[in-house]
Amino acid sequence: MQLAANLSWLYRDLDWGARFEAAARDGFRAAEILLPYEHPPQWYAERLRDAGLALVLINTPIAPGAGRLGWAALPGAQAEFRAALDRARAVAQATGCPALHVMAGHVAEHATADCDATLRRNLEWALARTDADGLLLTLEPLNRRDMAGYHYHHPDQVLAVLRDLPSPRLRLQFDYYHVAMEGLDPLATVQACAPHIGHVQIAGVDGRFEPDLHAGHLLDAVAALPDLGYDGWLGCEYQPRSTAAAGLGWCEPLRARGRLA
Repeated sequence: MQLAANLSWLYRDLDWGARFEAAARDGFRAAEILLPYEHPPQWYAERLRDAGLALVLINTPIAPGAGRLGWAALPGAQAEFRAALDRARAVAQATGCPALHVMAGHVAEHATADCDATLRRNLEWALARTDADGLLLTLEPLNRRDMAGYHYHHPDQVLAVLRDLPSPRLRLQFDYYHVAMEGLDPLATVQACAPHIGHVQIAGVDGRFEPDLHAGHLLDAVAALPDLGYDGWLGCEYQPRSTAAAGLGWCEPLRARGRLA
């Protein structure tokens, strides 16, 4: 595995133009960006290229109000979802990003069955729309404490979607932070989800700072990933206690086990 810098979280103290080089100086070779829509797609492509970074994940756009957490499962918002997907696809095409996190949306005011049906229709369209690009589409359960009302909070809910709509390009986005915030055992959960995982992220539970790998059997749960068949990136989606560079020692136990390249 290799670490990917989430530029939206790790370098909040810097202007966007400076974040790419900062990540490269800190030893990262890949990046995630939550919402790369403040600038044209080519702007991101140029800065990634200049810094020698590969962009490995972005989120589909969100907006204030009904779309604040996306539209994929939001009944009556098909047009908004399609526009958002196409906007993300344009960034992926410009930057070479291989994966889109499809944001399902805040759906607390809608019936679950209606949201499930909406999600399926939108994902069918999205898979067809991105087929020529070969884009991976990921679905991430978000914990109820931070994201109350989001369409799914437990990995099992996403796995049900994947079983209902099987595709090698539709995968689970597994975040150890959200798993822990839901009170789930990290090792047992990642073992159950492993065949369906397309991308992995991590953060510490206390304040969403650097992970403490010695808490809650987290080290074993992360170190298990290669043996479970995951050879992708480990996204650092956390807020540094001081600076990103100063906090990178959290991953040394993984290096000691030979789990990080």
